[in-house]
Amino acid sequence: MKKILIVDDSRTVRESLKFFLTEGGYEVIEGTDGQDALNVVTGQNCDLVITDVNMPNMDGLTLISKLRQMKEFKFTPILVLTTESQQSIMEKGKELGATGWIVKPFDNEKVMGVIRKVLGD
Repeated sequence: MKKILIVDDSRTVRESLKFFLTEGGYEVIEGTDGQDALNVVTGQNCDLVITDVNMPNMDGLTLISKLRQMKEFKFTPILVLTTESQQSIMEKGKELGATGWIVKPFDNEKVMGVIRKVLGD
């Protein structure tokens, strides 16, 4: 079973994603912000990371750069959840190693399609 890390300071977003990803056959672990996510994944591998951008303690872009420095996450796909349509944040995310974007509010079916594509399922 493939494991997905969801990082978002909104419990509603995490629960919504967790519900339909679990239904879709994935194992889900959660982080409430970037720092929490790093603590949660220490010593674990994930097949995919989905992270929000704007979070307390450590934002999503900082999290991406920190994950990319860890050998376990060097090539792990990272999708960024954002309400931002700002090109600059997307470009910065790409530079840091983001694989793609999911714009909020999102459609569960579309998100599942993106995840399956990224994971090759």
